[in-house]
Amino acid sequence: GVFKKTMARCVPLDMDCVAGCMLTAGALARGSEFAAEVCETCATICGACAEECGQHDLKHCQDCAAACRACAEQCRKILQTNVAVQAKSTQEPVISVSS
Repeated sequence: GVFKKTMARCVPLDMDCVAGCMLTAGALARGSEFAAEVCETCATICGACAEECGQHDLKHCQDCAAACRACAEQCRKILQTNVAVQAKSTQEPVISVSS
């Protein structure tokens, strides 16, 4: 019905968002050399999820959109202000998050 058509993109985006957030959290915690790329991708996925879910009036959709917007914002903030990229030739983690 109409519900399925109008919200067909929400669930897959929600699942992508969860997977992206879990990958990002792990990459940052490990100091992965790919943390910046993963964080950037997470911001993109969460932004898309926020945009899609924000189109629906249901409370859980609006809550999801707000959480996804906040996540995307934090990922961008990490990329812009809290991440120091080290030379790839070092044996130390490439990405370190300062507190």
